[in-house]
Amino acid sequence: MKDKIMYSERQVEIIEAATKRIDNHGIQELTIKNLASDIFLSEAALYRHFKSKSDILVALLRYSILEMRQRIEVISTNDELNPIEKIVGVFNSQLESFVAKPAIVSVIFSEGIFQFNKELSGILKEMMDMMHAYISQLVEQGQEQNRIRRSIGSGTQTTIIMGSMRLTVLKWKISGHQADLVKEGNLVLNGILKMIAKSEVK
Repeated sequence: MKDKIMYSERQVEIIEAATKRIDNHGIQELTIKNLASDIFLSEAALYRHFKSKSDILVALLRYSILEMRQRIEVISTNDELNPIEKIVGVFNSQLESFVAKPAIVSVIFSEGIFQFNKELSGILKEMMDMMHAYISQLVEQGQEQNRIRRSIGSGTQTTIIMGSMRLTVLKWKISGHQADLVKEGNLVLNGILKMIAKSEVK
């Protein structure tokens, strides 16, 4: 993915309206007709900005990846934090973003839209690979600083962490967002970190 993806103000408005519609009505109700009505545009006018519903979903995911990258880089480059604190910070930031915009969770976990769309599948893989690379790097830094055990490789530890957090987010989605995602996520993450860290994680 390019480091910078430029969207016009109108395109951002459409992306945000699509996010709101998914939040309120579910991804199945995201149609060009409904979206055009939401933002008081004609369907023809909306088509000038995005060619299809798929293009809107692509933009929504890419916009989310860009925003995610910016948040993670701020945390991962903070020299005042040790690697374990950075891992906690990255996941807290991600969980808080899901709570603020649960629509992205609906998109990520909507298997139907990825099953026959290679472009969307590729973007989802890009998102997961990016997160895996950041967390794996932080685990490696923790191992180098003798804060994290070396008995399990950084890639495996990262997969365990990400898999556990993904399950936590999925349970939150299935519950209708009833649970406290940040609290539940922290309980799971801290439990894993206590198992892999060489010193007690507070």
